[in-house]
Amino acid sequence: METKESLTADVEHGGASQTEKPAGHHSRGLLVVGVFKMCKAVFFGALAIGALNLVHKNVGDLVMRLFSWLHVNQTGRLVSLVLDKADLIDGHHLRQAGLLAFGYACVCVVEGTGLLLEKVWAEYVTIVLTAGALPWEVYELIYHFSYFKVGLSFLNVLVLVYLLWFVRKMRRETGR
Repeated sequence: METKESLTADVEHGGASQTEKPAGHHSRGLLVVGVFKMCKAVFFGALAIGALNLVHKNVGDLVMRLFSWLHVNQTGRLVSLVLDKADLIDGHHLRQAGLLAFGYACVCVVEGTGLLLEKVWAEYVTIVLTAGALPWEVYELIYHFSYFKVGLSFLNVLVLVYLLWFVRKMRRETGR
């Protein structure tokens, strides 16, 4: 049985207790980060499927056919370099890459789903995993620089900063 004071407090707080979000209130930021994680899951899932489909194929021959289809001069140095690298890829490496990509896609699905459902655990899991990957990303930027990696690292830092801000804000507001 509720007392008059508790009913008055509920009315003053919009009918929601301090540990719950008001009905219909969703964070656009969490939605964006969740969709970003789901897009990463789709990308890495497709990468895994592609790598696993190439396990019993000669990658060098496939690259050569691709260059032929694109009407690329096959006597150039760049083509020769790419073909030499493609010949180094064997079934074992493709299997490893496919399984790692599939595992990472699963992690992204868990993070993305949790964030889209606005689960508190997903916020913390994403913070820990994103912060844990930053040293590796810095290493990659130093020793294997590319603008693509800079962009991905920048996005991951943005996600981390936003989630840290969001969790701190929610702690202050709701005491969770």
